[in-house]
Amino acid sequence: MAKIKVTVERIDGLCDLPMQVGDYFFVEDSRLYVPEGKYICIWALQSMMPIFPILAVRDKLDDSHWAKTVKTFSCPDPKGLVQYRLELIEEA
Repeated sequence: MAKIKVTVERIDGLCDLPMQVGDYFFVEDSRLYVPEGKYICIWALQSMMPIFPILAVRDKLDDSHWAKTVKTFSCPDPKGLVQYRLELIEEA
């Protein structure tokens, strides 16, 4: 089973949520896990959602596939400029 960890890597603008560098959430199958007391911007989340299924099968893709190189994601809000790190965590 694959799990994707999404971590706030940088905030270069003004994010209107109380997110901080190092905040994270997990996507596992069709579930979203956000630590208690933390937040995720729904605008950033809706932009990331098409990427999650592809990342979950990244190891099965041809080496030339674009998903092999995706490691970060930028929030679509030009004022927020939040950068997220996307990590695929393999679990037994």
